[in-house]
Amino acid sequence: MTENGQNKFFYGWVIVAIATLALLIGNGLSIGGIPVFYKFVQTDLVKSGAVAQDKIQSVYGLAPALTFLFAGIFAPVGGFLINRLKARTMMLIGCVILGVGLIIYSQATSAPMVYVSHSLMGMSLGFVGVLVNTVLISNWFLKKRGSALGIVLTGTSFGGVTIPLISTPLIQNFGWRTAMILVSLIIWVILLPAIIFFVKNRPSDIGELPDGENTKPSLENDAKPKENLYESGMTLWEALRTPIFWVFSLCAALIFYAIFVVSQQLNLYLQGDRIGFTPEQASFVQSMLFAFSIGGKFLFGWLSDRFPPNRVMLLSASTMFLATLTFLFFNSSTVYFFAIFFGLNYGGTFVLLQLLVAEYFGLKEYGKILGVITIIETIGGAAGTIITGRIADANGGDFTQAFYGIIIVSAIALALVVLLNLIYKRQENPVAV
Repeated sequence: MTENGQNKFFYGWVIVAIATLALLIGNGLSIGGIPVFYKFVQTDLVKSGAVAQDKIQSVYGLAPALTFLFAGIFAPVGGFLINRLKARTMMLIGCVILGVGLIIYSQATSAPMVYVSHSLMGMSLGFVGVLVNTVLISNWFLKKRGSALGIVLTGTSFGGVTIPLISTPLIQNFGWRTAMILVSLIIWVILLPAIIFFVKNRPSDIGELPDGENTKPSLENDAKPKENLYESGMTLWEALRTPIFWVFSLCAALIFYAIFVVSQQLNLYLQGDRIGFTPEQASFVQSMLFAFSIGGKFLFGWLSDRFPPNRVMLLSASTMFLATLTFLFFNSSTVYFFAIFFGLNYGGTFVLLQLLVAEYFGLKEYGKILGVITIIETIGGAAGTIITGRIADANGGDFTQAFYGIIIVSAIALALVVLLNLIYKRQENPVAV
C-alpha cells in the first residue's frame, strides 16, 4: 500500500512467475521432458553391450522410478528445511544438483550411471520441485491460493511441452549427449539468476500481506493478523492419526501411479511395434499431453476457488478414469483423444492434490504433512514405472498389457475420491481456503 491508500502491484505475482519458471525447468529436465532422450540412450546401451535387449525396458522402468523415489525421499527434507532455510537457498541447491545430474547423464555408458543420474535429478526436486514451490506460494496467497497454485503448477506441464520441442532437434543435429548438455544450460543461464535476484520467502519480508491485502492489523478490527493463519490446522502427528490422511494418501499414490507411468513410458509405448510412431511423432504427443495439462491446471485451479475442492477433485478423477478406457482400443488415432482428456485431468488432479492437503489439514505444518504424503505418492509412481517396465519386457517390449493396469488403478483412485467426499466435513471456518 502507498501512504494514500491506493493499491500497488503485489510482489506475490513475481513469486508466481519465478516458481512457475522453476517448475518448468526443474521438472521439465528431470521428469516431463527427459523421456524424449530414453530411446536414444537405450539404443546406445544395447549397441555397446552394456544392457541386454530383453532387459532394457526394465532399466527404464527403474531409472525414472529412482527419480521419483528420491524426489519423495527429499520432499520431507524440503518440508522441514523450508521453515529454517530461505526458499532461495533451497532452490539454488536444487539447481546445482540437477545440473550435475544432467552432466553425468550425458556421459552415461552403463545402467548404473543412468541410475545415478536419475537419483540426482530426483534429489534436486526435493529442493526446487513442487513441494518447496507449493509452500512458497501458500505463504504468499490465501484467498487466491487455488488460482496461484494452478498457474505455478502449469510449470511442470510447460516443461513437458517445451523441453521435448527443444531437445528433439538438438538430438537429431548434435546427438543425445551434446543435446543434454545444451539443454542443461537453461539451469545455469536462466533459472539460477532468476532465483538469486527475485525470490522472497514471505510477504512480510518486504512489508506486504498475503494476497496483497491492504488492511493493516488493528486492535479494533483485526485482533488476529493474517500471518497467524500459518499457525492454524493440524500437526503432522495429529494428521497421521486421522483416517482421512491414509485414504487421501493412498488415493494420491494411485493417481501418481497413472500420471508417472504415462509421463515416463507413453513415449516408449508409442515408438513400439503396436503404434509405430517415429521419435518426432511420439515427442509431439508427449508435448500435446503436457500442453493440455496446462489447461487442466488453470481450469481446475480456477474451479477450486469457486467450488469446494473435494467436489472439483471428484469431477477431475472421474474424467481421468474415463480417459484411461482409451487403452482398450489404443491406436494411432485414439492416442490423440487420450492425450487431450488425460492431459486435462492429469493437470487437474495434480493441482487439487496440493490444495486438498491445505484444505484437510491446514497450514500449521503444511510442509511436513505434504512432505510425508509426497513420499507415499512417490512409492505409487515408482511402483508404476517398475511394474510397467517389467511387464513390457515380459511381452517382448510391448506395453499394451502394462497400460491396462492404469485403467484398474484409476478406477480404484476414483472410488477413494468418492470415499473422501463422503467422510470429509468442511469446517465452518476452514483454515486453508
